[in-house]
Amino acid sequence: MKRVIVIGCPASGKSTFSRKLAEATGLPLVHLDNVYFKPDGSSIAREEFDRRLGDLLSGDSWIIDGNYRRTLARRLAACDTVFLFDLPTEVCLEGARARVGVPRSDLPWTEKELAPEFEWAIWEFRGKKLPEIYALLEGFGGEKVIFTSREQADRYISDLRGGD
Repeated sequence: MKRVIVIGCPASGKSTFSRKLAEATGLPLVHLDNVYFKPDGSSIAREEFDRRLGDLLSGDSWIIDGNYRRTLARRLAACDTVFLFDLPTEVCLEGARARVGVPRSDLPWTEKELAPEFEWAIWEFRGKKLPEIYALLEGFGGEKVIFTSREQADRYISDLRGGD
């Protein structure tokens, strides 16, 4: 496990897991939201994002946290391990609500409210995005780990650390 991507529903726990995985493995961590978004909430151009992603993917080892469906096939081709968070919609919505107003290292600003478009992205994930992700994963030859609860993710980290 040297080149890792962490994907799944927004607010499912990807970034928290990614931080813990980086601590346990020593692999460098990149949150794609910090690559794509500026502190004011605006985004960089698609071409610039693609260039920066290419630079990241050329590295020897990394953990890349974030969905960004448009570039998922590219990241799958470059990684050796993928973690997918396939959690219930309500769990993700609760996670999104709980983090409003909380500064986070995986986002270059603090959310002041649950944006309607973000909430909608969570609602539509299971029906629209998740089937596309599973279809892409069918051809993936590396290690696939699918979590259906945050507790499973926590157990994985605990086991990786030797059961502490």
